[in-house]
Amino acid sequence: MSEYDLVVIGGGPGGYVAAIRAAQLGMKVACVEKRATLGGTCLNIGCIPSKALLQSSEKYAEATHELASHGVKVGTVKLDLKAMLARKDKVVADLTGGIAYLFKKNKIDHIAGTGTVESATSVKVTSEKGDAQTLQTKYILIATGSDSTPLPGVEVDEKQIVSSTGALSFAKVPKHLVVVGAGYIGLEMASVWGRLGAQITCVEFLDRITPGMDGEIAKNFQRILKKQGMEFRLKTKVTGAKKTKTSVTLTVEPAAGGDAEEIKCDAVLVAIGRKPFTEDLGLDAVGVETDERGFIKIDDHFATSVPGIYAIGDCVPGPMLAHKAEDEGVVCAEILAGQSGHINYDAIPGIVYTWPEVASVGKTEEALKEAGVDYKIGKFPFTANSRARANDTTDGFVKILADAKTDAVLGAHIIGPDAGGLIHEIVTVIEFGGAAEDVARICHGHPTLNEAVKEAALAVDGRPIHI
Repeated sequence: MSEYDLVVIGGGPGGYVAAIRAAQLGMKVACVEKRATLGGTCLNIGCIPSKALLQSSEKYAEATHELASHGVKVGTVKLDLKAMLARKDKVVADLTGGIAYLFKKNKIDHIAGTGTVESATSVKVTSEKGDAQTLQTKYILIATGSDSTPLPGVEVDEKQIVSSTGALSFAKVPKHLVVVGAGYIGLEMASVWGRLGAQITCVEFLDRITPGMDGEIAKNFQRILKKQGMEFRLKTKVTGAKKTKTSVTLTVEPAAGGDAEEIKCDAVLVAIGRKPFTEDLGLDAVGVETDERGFIKIDDHFATSVPGIYAIGDCVPGPMLAHKAEDEGVVCAEILAGQSGHINYDAIPGIVYTWPEVASVGKTEEALKEAGVDYKIGKFPFTANSRARANDTTDGFVKILADAKTDAVLGAHIIGPDAGGLIHEIVTVIEFGGAAEDVARICHGHPTLNEAVKEAALAVDGRPIHI
């Protein structure tokens, strides 16, 4: 029986970061992870491998369709999918190995197995072989993340009908891939396989793509993706799937009801969202309260209904984002060490790593209207940005929302080249309570994509220079 100050259940971005910060603060820490490698869904089968494939597929598309316009002539471009997938696997292996090194450096015990909460001060760990041990601890932190949401009538086999996990490892490029769900994950994986030659059909239950995204941005996003070759079937629900050895036939019908029809394809990706991974943790037995969707209820300090047990990341309410979980892990560890901590949830960016990228922070225009907030809008298109012109990456625009009276930046939404990098200027401004005028007055290097952000801030006051 081992004794610790903190036992973290889950070795993903929230859990491993919390473990490292707690160790830095002098705690004796153990991290329980059922996977053989650390890093959780994000590093092993999520954020990192998908971004590796997005980068590789972008290069393939560039070599196939775009280099000639820059005066770079290449011969026949061939896809080596096996090498592309191997590169993705190496990226994952290198990074998971890096976390293992950080655990050793910070003297954190990595305990492989499935963790179950037995009491407010004990965690049972069962190894893959069935051996069990009990860890005694002052605090428990649950950071078990989330899992793909299943779709009734469509059974995932990770071969023909896949979740986001199987979509990372198709043995060959599907001729026709149907993506069920037009959210961030579905559109990113659709981009990968579409660039590599697959016909893409996205089936979405709602009347729009990327729910929760600023409506104007989402509308333009769909238009650009359609121009790239994606087909969208909105207001449509999938009710069943039949497989043969070489194909899948989906049954679909209008979301509002109506006649059913069939879509034949050779692969299906189910990406309708994620659910908290909170089952079989022993939470009910010890009295940890969850809501109707399975999310663990917490207070402002990440404490659950049971003193000594805390929770962070995807298994608690809020955006299911790795960087949100990381920040919560750091702040929670600091609170447990007697320090103060704070997270501004209005300053957490969300990014879609398609091409062009889409990035957002703060409030959408729809949210401000619903709340009755008087606001101003500043927009600037990348067609008027000199660096975007030089790079031939002119799709999209920057949109900044500011309070009509105080000029405080309330939100920003970018669709365009390197949107995921550009958004962080506005993240910083919101975190420090800045105004659109602050952004407009800051000198931005020329020629850079960042100048589009400055021009959008100038446009809030009706004084952009280059449009």
